[in-house]
Amino acid sequence: MTTIRNQPVQHGERRCYLRGCRRPECLNAHYRYMSRYRLDRERNGARRVPPGPAAQHAQNLAAAGWTVGQIAAAAGCAERTILDLRAQTNKTIQKSLADRILKAQPTLTTVPGTTRVPAVGTVRRVQALMAIGHSLADIADAMGMARTALSNTVCGRRPAVAVDTARAAQRVYKELAGRPGTARRSINRAVTRGWAPPATWDDDTIDDPQARPEWTGYCGTDRGWWSHRQQNIPMCAACDQAHAQWKTEHAHLPRSEFMTRLTASRASASRRGETIAQDGRELLAQGLSVEHAAERLGITIQHLHQELRRHPVAVNEQEAAA
Repeated sequence: MTTIRNQPVQHGERRCYLRGCRRPECLNAHYRYMSRYRLDRERNGARRVPPGPAAQHAQNLAAAGWTVGQIAAAAGCAERTILDLRAQTNKTIQKSLADRILKAQPTLTTVPGTTRVPAVGTVRRVQALMAIGHSLADIADAMGMARTALSNTVCGRRPAVAVDTARAAQRVYKELAGRPGTARRSINRAVTRGWAPPATWDDDTIDDPQARPEWTGYCGTDRGWWSHRQQNIPMCAACDQAHAQWKTEHAHLPRSEFMTRLTASRASASRRGETIAQDGRELLAQGLSVEHAAERLGITIQHLHQELRRHPVAVNEQEAAA
């Protein structure tokens, strides 16, 4: 028995064949390997690929705080393999290994607390809490952070935060997102800078850099732009761009027809959110679940939740219901 990098080589493995053994079981192992190899070639499925993308991802994981052992464990290989990969000592690597490395992603539950992760989710959560009246000082105290450090993060001076900080932001956001604060200065600051409140974010995508806040239920459309205007909601960039595109696409129309189309577009958004909230409460009062109520109204569950938050029941309506 011989060894390759301290791993035992046994009869019946192709590695043993490559060592010069010609026993039947080793010949069969080599035959099976070559048969799969030729089949992959015919199907344009490369067995080995350049190491560049996987090596770069391994470097990124290391920069985020992953150890060589953690990367190797995620890829199901030896630590020496990761070290060789980062050094790019081989011209090609197994595609299966490259795929496993590329799938390894740092998450808040799988990495040490000191690991650095993008600050996107933390920034959005803190800004959202400030948008509903919680002061930066109170949020920092609840997170166990210095106010200056949190301020630098919120203002974009720190593109990455420790996992412990991100976890603290998640915890505080979960506790305070449903309870408006009283810090008028924070609200004014959020309005001035266009920070989105909790009702506009989906908890499943708030950490995604590509996600955008959903202010109106129609953000990214011309109808969303009118909803912003009519409901006095801070204008988002997606709706601003959509309205500009709408005007460009209709600029060729005669003035009278253009104004007719413009009026119709504005009317489509008139008091839509308030109507959804009223209808939604009626359906919920009838015993329907949130999922079925949203389905009946032809909207998403997130949209229904947003409108219920934006249009709370007035005091006189609550007294009448009682």
